[in-house]
Amino acid sequence: MRMMGETGSSSSNDNDDSSSNAHINYPLLSALLAFAIAQSIKVLTTWYKEKRWDLKQLLGSGGMPSSHSATVTALAVAVGFQDGIGGNAFAISFILACVVMYDATGVRLQAGRQAEVLNQIVYELPAEHPLAETRPLRELLGHTPPQVFAGGLLGFFTAGIIHLISQAGN
Repeated sequence: MRMMGETGSSSSNDNDDSSSNAHINYPLLSALLAFAIAQSIKVLTTWYKEKRWDLKQLLGSGGMPSSHSATVTALAVAVGFQDGIGGNAFAISFILACVVMYDATGVRLQAGRQAEVLNQIVYELPAEHPLAETRPLRELLGHTPPQVFAGGLLGFFTAGIIHLISQAGN
């Protein structure tokens, strides 16, 4: 980036910026791939356990492994590989990953458990009660610590493999 008052031909930083724009965004690719793998694992697990395909799981939340954790971990690890761990981008992505994983095992997990209790209460209401026909609340919102850990591992390995592939191409 040029400072005010600079003139003349492009600096080497300008050339680096233009050449890097032609390359793939590995942090974004790592994050999206980790999300897709995690969600696909949920579909395959449901098929294995219940002998049915549940494609809604491709976009659903909850379950093993945590796709939220896989996504943000892959992003942070890929940024760390690409830019180093001393930069602002890594700091932001690392803190984002910590907040998302903490929230998945805290607030969202508890909200899902409350939804289970509320759904049971509504189910037991007499048919004439005004809330008896209420649509059930979504129960699978958060993650257990093992689900978050598994998602984090998936994200770490996804970013690592993408990094190794990108290095092999250079």
